Amino acid sequence: MKLWGGRFEKGTDKSVDDFNSSISFDSRMYKQDILGSIAHANMLGECSIIPKEDSTLIQSTLKEILTDIENGNIQFEVDAEDIHMNIEKILISRIGDTGKMLHTGRSRNDQVALDIRMYLKDEITNIKQMLLVLEKTLIEISNQNLDTILPGYTHLQRAQPITFAHHMMAYFQMFKRDLERLEDCYKRTNIMPLGSGALASTTYPLDRLMVAKELGFDEITQNSLDAVSDRDFLIELSCCLSIIMMHLSRFCEEIILWSSHEFGFVEMDDAYSTGSSIMPQKKNPDVAELVRGKSGRVYGSLITLLTIMKSLPLAYNKDMQEDKEAIFDGVDTVKMCLPVFTNMLKTMKVKKDNMYKAAQGGFTNATDIADYLVKKGIPFRNAHEIIGKMVLYCIENNKAIDELGMDELKNFSELISEDIYTEISLAKCVSGRNLTGGPSKESVLDSIKKGLEFLSQMNTCS
Repeated sequence: MKLWGGRFEKGTDKSVDDFNSSISFDSRMYKQDILGSIAHANMLGECSIIPKEDSTLIQSTLKEILTDIENGNIQFEVDAEDIHMNIEKILISRIGDTGKMLHTGRSRNDQVALDIRMYLKDEITNIKQMLLVLEKTLIEISNQNLDTILPGYTHLQRAQPITFAHHMMAYFQMFKRDLERLEDCYKRTNIMPLGSGALASTTYPLDRLMVAKELGFDEITQNSLDAVSDRDFLIELSCCLSIIMMHLSRFCEEIILWSSHEFGFVEMDDAYSTGSSIMPQKKNPDVAELVRGKSGRVYGSLITLLTIMKSLPLAYNKDMQEDKEAIFDGVDTVKMCLPVFTNMLKTMKVKKDNMYKAAQGGFTNATDIADYLVKKGIPFRNAHEIIGKMVLYCIENNKAIDELGMDELKNFSELISEDIYTEISLAKCVSGRNLTGGPSKESVLDSIKKGLEFLSQMNTCS
C-alpha cells in the first residue's frame, strides 16, 4: 500500500505507477534527501515534537541507509514513486512505526524543494570550480602570448592588430561574469524551504532556523506558498548555464575557424581531434564542434523550465516534477563540456607565425595611418577618406600600405613623412593602444594581474 493510500479504495494501475514515478532521475538526490531528513528528525527531537530516543533512532538508521546506498546495497522501487518515499519506506521497513514519525510537520512539497536546493548548491560549487580551472588556463595561455600578434576581426573581416593574449583575456572576462552570475544565483538558492509543509506551513512548533543552520543555509523562506512552488532558482541557474554554453560555443566557433587550413592559427592536439573514415588527411575539431552543438541542449532545458512554470497556479502542481530532468541535464551537460574544453585548450598549439602573417594582410593598420594624419592636424573624417583612397590604391596595385614608397604616400598627403613606417608597424599599432582594457603588453599584464586577484578572491570565498 502507498504511504499516502489511506483515502483510496484501490491501488494505482501499473502504467500510472510508471508514468507517475520520478525515481529514475531523482534518485541522484538520495544524499540530500537523507541529510535533510536527519536534520528534520534532529529538530523534531530537540523541540520535543517526537520523543528524543525516537529521533536518535531515526537519525542513526538514516545514516545506515545512506551508507548502504553508497555501497550499492539498496535497490529503489518504482512503485514508491520518488526518492523521498523510497527512503521513508526503507526507514519504516527497518524500524517500524518509529520511522513513520519522520514525516511529522513536513510534506513532500517542502521536502523536494529542500532537496533540489541542496543538490543545486553542490552543483553550483562544482561548476564554479571548473570555471576557475578554465580561467587559470586562459591566464596561462595569455602569459605565453603577450607578444603574439594576430588580426582582430569585426564582421569576420580583418580589422586591427591585437595580441593573442588580449583575445584570450576577452574570454576570461566572459567566464568571469559567469562566475559572478553563479555566485549571485547561489545566494537565492541558499534559502531553506522546509517547514512550509504542503502549502500552509504546520501547527507544530518547528525550529526552522535550527534546521537551516544544520544544513548550511543562510536564511529561511518567508512565505510557505511561494516556498513550495518557487522554481525561480532552477530557471536562474539554467539561464546561467545557457550563458556559459553560449560563451563556450563562441569560443569553439573561433577554434574551429582557427584550426582550418584557411586560417591555420592553431592546431588541435591529436588527443582532442578525430579523423575521417574515408579521408585519411582529415583532422577534425570534433570536441569543439560537440561543445558548440551541446549549447542547444542546455538552451532547451531553460525553455523547458520556463514553459513548465509559465501558467501554474499556486502552490505545488505535479507539472513541477518535470523540472528535475531539465535542470539535471543542463547541469550534467555543462559539467561534461567544461573539463574537456579546458584540456583541449591547454593542449592546443598556437601557430604564431601564421597569426602574424595574417595581421600583416587586410590593411589592419589602416586606422593607425588615419590617426597618424590626425596627429598631423587633419580632421579625422578627412583622414578617414584619405586612407580609404590609399587602401583602394593598394588593392588595385596589389600592395600593402607599408610597401608603398614615399612618393606614392605623398600623393595622398604632403604631411606624410618617413616616420610613418615606424608608426604603422604592427608592433607599434598594438603597443600604442595602452589604455586600460587595450591590447598593449602593459594593458594585458594589468588585466592578467586583476584577473589573478579575482581568482584569488573566488578561491577564498569557495
